[in-house]
Amino acid sequence: MIRVHAQRPASTSVDLLALRECVEQFNTKTIVLLGDFVADEFQYGEISRVSREAPVLILKHRETQIVPGGGANAANNLASLGARVLPVTAVGDDAAGDALIAHFRRLRVSVSGIFRVKGWTTPTKSRFLAGWTHTVGQQVLRVDYEPKAPLLEAVRKKLQQRLSANLSVAHALAVSDYGFGVATPELVQQASAKRRGALPVTLDARYHLHRYAKAGLTAATPNEAELEAEHHTAIGQDDSELARAGRATLSEMKLQSLLVTRGRHGAALFEPADLFVQIPVHGSDQAVDVTGAGDTVLAAYTLALACGASPLEAAHIANIAGGLVVMKRGTAIVSRQELLNAIRAEASGAAS
Repeated sequence: MIRVHAQRPASTSVDLLALRECVEQFNTKTIVLLGDFVADEFQYGEISRVSREAPVLILKHRETQIVPGGGANAANNLASLGARVLPVTAVGDDAAGDALIAHFRRLRVSVSGIFRVKGWTTPTKSRFLAGWTHTVGQQVLRVDYEPKAPLLEAVRKKLQQRLSANLSVAHALAVSDYGFGVATPELVQQASAKRRGALPVTLDARYHLHRYAKAGLTAATPNEAELEAEHHTAIGQDDSELARAGRATLSEMKLQSLLVTRGRHGAALFEPADLFVQIPVHGSDQAVDVTGAGDTVLAAYTLALACGASPLEAAHIANIAGGLVVMKRGTAIVSRQELLNAIRAEASGAAS
């Protein structure tokens, strides 16, 4: 029987000093990130006029920005939170792949585990944002570029070898599966079987979460929509359905914890022995942009577990990080200092 516990304020459910001490340890940890690197391209332009050829706007191009998306955004967040990051992934031998590698080189993140694949396409989400001068651009179109063929077996072997080598010096493995074929249950299962001790293995999977049921995971961080898709249900305001779906996934995947992000409803944490806690959203429930928020949650939750935090403590840290990042536009990151400041502010509010 599932016991649904009442929602509790963050300030009374965990020791905020313990959260702060945990975050302060982030820069002592090495995290391996296995995942699908995506290039998030933003093309900004000013509305010039309506085209004579068709009823569409003509944008006068102003600038193009390429930032890490998908698993690359998770790696970017890990680095911003202070961790030493060891990415294991593949990119195409193209401009988008070049941009991602250049970005991590600038951050002094090792790129030895980022393999260039000739003839392969780096997954790219190209967003066109239009606006008038001195106004915030609004997205009017998105064009996606995806690989047309799966990775060759030779590339997979390189990924496996690099993953095994990197795990020998890691405190945790984070897996970011966006469905482009780099992260697979088989690869994670092989890595989990060889991992040393109780190394945490966390997962954020856009599709088919339960495919990882035998992969040896410690925790997963799906959003509510991904959980709904897995169980062919709609949760909405139905706490009993949330509890049913969450407990079923926790059990089937043999997880030590399951953190479900729920947008303006905060997050829900599931642990064995029918433990189920709902955590209120941190900050405003009116998000500016949720793009990439799941990557931030994966990064913060993984790092907290690597530091020895309990799942509940890690969930609160990840919830705060997610609340911070959704107040930023575009594919954004949260720094360790921002997170510490937010925890201190929450502690001050609890004490007043």
